[in-house]
Amino acid sequence: MQISSVITLRTVGRRIRPTLLFLATAALTQFSHAELNVMVAIDPSTPRDVLSGVYNDVTVTLSKALGQTVRVSRSTNFADVLRATRTGENDIYIVPGQVAASALSHGYALIGATGKQETFVLVVNPRLKTVTQLKGAKLYLAQEDSIYSYMAKGLLNESGVSLKELGGLQYGNTSGAGLAAVLMGVADATVTRRADFESWIKANPGKAAVLVESKPVPAGLSVLAGKTLTDPERVKLTQWVTGSGPGQSGLGQFSTSVDSAAYAYIGGLGHFTPLELPGVQRVTADAAAELVKKGAVMVDVRSEKEYRVKHIGGAVWVPYLEKSAKDTTFDPKADDFSALDKLDKSKPAIFGCNGAECWKSYKASKVALGKGFKSVYWLRGGLPEWESSNLPTASN
Repeated sequence: MQISSVITLRTVGRRIRPTLLFLATAALTQFSHAELNVMVAIDPSTPRDVLSGVYNDVTVTLSKALGQTVRVSRSTNFADVLRATRTGENDIYIVPGQVAASALSHGYALIGATGKQETFVLVVNPRLKTVTQLKGAKLYLAQEDSIYSYMAKGLLNESGVSLKELGGLQYGNTSGAGLAAVLMGVADATVTRRADFESWIKANPGKAAVLVESKPVPAGLSVLAGKTLTDPERVKLTQWVTGSGPGQSGLGQFSTSVDSAAYAYIGGLGHFTPLELPGVQRVTADAAAELVKKGAVMVDVRSEKEYRVKHIGGAVWVPYLEKSAKDTTFDPKADDFSALDKLDKSKPAIFGCNGAECWKSYKASKVALGKGFKSVYWLRGGLPEWESSNLPTASN
C-alpha cells in the first residue's frame, strides 16, 4: 500500500481530531517497503545445487508470504556477511549462528531458527594430551569466519592458547577435511561438530582424541529482522518462519522458541579470556570478598565512567587503558597502565572488570605480576559475578 495523499491534522485547541489521527496511524502502519533486501549465508561446503535451491525457494516463498518483492542475495563469504550485519545493509538475514549473534548485537531481532543446538569439539592427534601442547602445532579449519573458526578460537582462548602461537593454520572449503587432515598427519588438530566426530571415529578408532568440548550453540539457520521492517511485515515474516502464513520457507523445521544464551555464548567466542593465567590465582567473587576482609585490595581497571556508575564495594579505581589485541599474546607496551604505580606491591591485589569477556583485568593481572607484585589475584567473573553473588556494590 502506498500513501498517495497528504493528511493534514487539524487541531481544536490542543486536541488532535481523533478520526484524522486514526487514519494517519492506520496508513503508516500498513505501509510496506517496495522491496526488501534479504541475505542468505550458508556454509561454503554446501553443494551448489542446494545453494541454488535455497536461493530460489526463498525468493519465491518469501515474496508470496510478504506479498511484495524481495531481493535475495546469497553468500558463502562470512567475513563480508558479518561486515554487512554491522552496517545494517539488509532488511532480513537467514544465516548461521555466529552471524546471527553479530546481527543481534547490532539491532536485529531474532524471529526463529532451524535445527537443535549442538556442541563442537577440539580434535587432536592422540599424541597430544593437553591444549598447551598445541603451541607450535598445525591446525586445520574450515573457511575463515565460519562457525568452525569461531569455535576454534573460542576453545583455544579459554584454554590459554592463541592462534598466533600455532605452528601453522590452514583454512579449507570443506568442513570434513579437518578430520582427514588429522588422520593423514597433515594437521595436528581440527575443530568439528561432536556428531560428525562420533560418526568418524567409529570408522577410525584410536586415530584422534577430543581435548575440549564447547557449550551448546545454535545449529542450522537463524532468521533475523532489521529495524527497517514494519510491524505487519514482521508478523508476516514470523508466519513464513512458522509455516502459518501463505508461504512455506522450505528451509526445514523452524522454531520461534530460541535460547538467547546460546547466541550470547557464540557471539563472545574468540573474545573470552583464558580460564587460567600462569602465576596468577583466579578467584571467585566469594573468595575475593574473603580476601578483601583480610586486607587485599580490590582493583577496578575499567573506565572512569563505568566505575562511577557502579563498582564493587570498596574497590579502588586503577584504569587499564587498552589498545593491544584481546589475545594471550598481547603487547603491554601498546597499553597504558601507569596508574598501577600508585598501588603498594607488597599488598595482595585482586583485579577485576566486566566479566569473562573483558580482557583488561587479565592484562592488568599479568602486568602486575611482571612488575613485582607479590600476590596477584584475578576475578575473571568481575562485577557481573560479584553482583550475582549478592555482594555489595557502590557508585559515585
